[in-house]
Amino acid sequence: MSRPAPATLERGLALYRTMTRIRAFENAAEEASKGGVAAFGASLAQARVRGPLHLSTGQEAVAAGVCAQLAPADLITSTHRGHGHTLAKGASLARTLAELFGRASGFNGGKGGSMHIADFSVGMLGANGVVAAGIPIAVGAAHALRIRSRPEIVACFFGDGAINRGPFLEGLNWARIHDLRLLFVCEDNRWSATTASEAMTAGEGALARARGIGLDGAAVDGNDVFAVFAAAGELLARVRQGEGPQLLHAITYRVKGHVSVDPAAYRNGEEVSRALEDDPIQAAAARLRELGAGAAQLDAIRGEAEAEVAAALSAAAAAPWPDPLAAYTDVQDSGAGRWLG
Repeated sequence: MSRPAPATLERGLALYRTMTRIRAFENAAEEASKGGVAAFGASLAQARVRGPLHLSTGQEAVAAGVCAQLAPADLITSTHRGHGHTLAKGASLARTLAELFGRASGFNGGKGGSMHIADFSVGMLGANGVVAAGIPIAVGAAHALRIRSRPEIVACFFGDGAINRGPFLEGLNWARIHDLRLLFVCEDNRWSATTASEAMTAGEGALARARGIGLDGAAVDGNDVFAVFAAAGELLARVRQGEGPQLLHAITYRVKGHVSVDPAAYRNGEEVSRALEDDPIQAAAARLRELGAGAAQLDAIRGEAEAEVAAALSAAAAAPWPDPLAAYTDVQDSGAGRWLG
């Protein structure tokens, strides 16, 4: 796979900044799900996430590279592992963390939590706790944009496990038939929960299946943020030019367990060690140094990200809990049994 350079050093640093913000957020969220955040300089008793989280640690290059090619008004759908996509699309780090803590200042008033976080103001239509469920939502959004003659693009993130579920074929088929303005992004982290994906997937994978129904795309090293940025840009240009939906198959690695409290003992230690050597943030830093970025400059970016997360932790811990009566809002009215009469 090629190793393209960023268009400018400034762009490269912006991509690096996005990745370091995501990493700092995920590290703090992981600690909070285990009961403490001392690593961020504050042992906050109230800064806790109730329940495990699905972390995107090690996958930051995919979210950063794709979302950097999207316009503010473009839309995305995400997965149960969607913190990185949410932040890369421009959502507030502080409000994202508050949502994980179940606080009223979160995007969804603390009701959505990690797996159902959404921020329509930046075009983030939602994470989803159901594997592959974001695909038909993205297709529906893209079709709605077509009906309204809108110029926006939809980017749909999903994991490699999703390609073995019905919505993958149904969604891609509908998008191709109607030539919707949509970029499918298979974030292939090589693990489907606790099972290696290669043991679950026949054939050549996501891109081959897409091409089988006439939907083209590209494969890319998902740990190389500059390669992801370049490939996403090329595919989105095709979409915007009316060449139909495209698929980006980004091959990365899930360095954490399925959830934040999962030690992932089912994985081979050597495999994980090799993956850690290909850390996307370290790789980006090395490339940026080759392009003229100073070590102090890169250290400052990482420090700013960690300081932002520390401030967000304090704010989220101090934020109010939702009003108990809010439990009865934002829910579907089933008719309160009136249909029985």
